[in-house]
Amino acid sequence: MRNFALLLILQFQLNTIGQNIDSLKLALNNAKHDSTKCLILKSLYYAESDNKVKMELTKERLQIAELNLAKNNNTDHNFFLKQKGACFNQFGLIYKEQGDISKALNYHHKSLKVSEEIGNKIGISISLNNIGTVYFMQGDIPKALDYYHKSLKMHELIMDKIGIAGSLNNIGNIYKDQGDHSKAIEYYQKSLIFMEEIGEKSGVAICLNNIGGVYYSNRDTSNAMVYFQRSLKIREEVGNKHELAASLNNIGILYKRQGENIKALEYFHKSLKIQEQIGDKNGIASSLHNIGNIYYSQGNLKDGLTYANKSMRLAMELGFPKNIQNSSELLKSIFRKQNKYKEALQMYELEIKMRDSINSESTRKASIKNQLKYEYEKQAAADSVAHAKESEVKNAEIAKQTAEIKAKKNQQYALFGGLGLVLIFAGVMFNRFKVTQKQKGIIESQKLEVESQKKIVEEKQKEVLDSIHYARRIQMAQIPSEKRVESTLNRLRN
Repeated sequence: MRNFALLLILQFQLNTIGQNIDSLKLALNNAKHDSTKCLILKSLYYAESDNKVKMELTKERLQIAELNLAKNNNTDHNFFLKQKGACFNQFGLIYKEQGDISKALNYHHKSLKVSEEIGNKIGISISLNNIGTVYFMQGDIPKALDYYHKSLKMHELIMDKIGIAGSLNNIGNIYKDQGDHSKAIEYYQKSLIFMEEIGEKSGVAICLNNIGGVYYSNRDTSNAMVYFQRSLKIREEVGNKHELAASLNNIGILYKRQGENIKALEYFHKSLKIQEQIGDKNGIASSLHNIGNIYYSQGNLKDGLTYANKSMRLAMELGFPKNIQNSSELLKSIFRKQNKYKEALQMYELEIKMRDSINSESTRKASIKNQLKYEYEKQAAADSVAHAKESEVKNAEIAKQTAEIKAKKNQQYALFGGLGLVLIFAGVMFNRFKVTQKQKGIIESQKLEVESQKKIVEEKQKEVLDSIHYARRIQMAQIPSEKRVESTLNRLRN
């Protein structure tokens, strides 16, 4: 049986090591248990930025998990099932970045299934969120919102703050794309509070970046730059190349709006270089579009068209409506400048189609419906809790009253019983008193009789004694004394 206490300590140490890949690889080589290896491979995955390396690490982790599951080791069975579900999720994330949306969606659903089988609520909530993100990128906003709200509900159920923050941020992204900036800011700010509270630096950077994006959309370039720079600083500290490239791209967009094209181009190329290193196709498509846009604004239609076409090909390959919309809008403008009106019209139609797929009336209604549903379910849950508490209080009061009534009845029964016992006792005592009195009377009578008899006896004894004494006196009176007799005899002789 594995020592899970040691595994928890190891996990803490791995987090402390952070992105020291060499240390993690050394720890992996020295690891004796498969469960330990899985945790190290997980940390290596997050430390790496190259999707090819991430893919190999995830394959190795999945292989370890499946080999152990085949052993039917009941002790570690759920642990390795969780590893399997996590691997499916990671495959989904990698395929999403590579632009293979169908595979990404397939793996996220496979991960969801595994998590549901073992009741892994954290795994379920993560998969729901990832599925929502794929639908969002595909422009299927109603489905995206549905999954985001399901994920948010699950995160709230298990009080997973980082999960709650992530879901809130993703919902904010949808409102931003729909042009509802106040709602977007509301969700981003809520997400930021959670991220700062738990000290999740990457999450804080994402929220700051997104808030900056809203200010940019509102043409508040001053605040937008403040938030973008704050986000960039944190991402440089963390070292997440994917997010770092996104920040560089956003600052480049801001410089372009301010008319500083040279600075903007510098940031776009920095971003593109990183994205090509890590294989971030979605990011590459964005950077290509932004570079093409700079060349277009400078009047360099040739280079502008080259980059715009590259961006469009990659956007179509990915199938992401937002990227397609941006590329078609740029190509429309270039074709107009080149007097290619037919091509310009085609790009304009494609631009409108993509824009409407993201920001359609049905999408707005779906957003409102999901928001109301979420708020209703949350309120219903709160009401049910309140009702339960109220019922609990009422039941407690009823129980208290019942107990009091019962206690009073018991007291009455005890009182009556006590009185009964007292009466019985009194009766017994009275009866005993009567008997005692009777006996006392008899005894007194007997005593009197005895005393009377005693007195009689004493009287008789006295009488006897008196009679004896009297007889003695009589005797003494009738019998003369010797002297008298002698005197009498002497007198007679003479």
